[in-house]
Amino acid sequence: MFGLGPTELLIILGVVLLIFGPSRLPEIGRAIGRGIREFRSAAQEIEDIDQDPQTKEGKPESS
Repeated sequence: MFGLGPTELLIILGVVLLIFGPSRLPEIGRAIGRGIREFRSAAQEIEDIDQDPQTKEGKPESS
């Protein structure tokens, strides 16, 4: 995962815990989860557009 080992992840988690406190961690986790979900959704939409057979062949859509 991004070239980080378990020790580095624990250090990062400890720093985040010190900065934001334990009460804000769930809120931060939810925000990160939403961001990742939106990114995946947008990436999937772009992939779907790229895989459209009419677009690949260069044929105009019939009206």
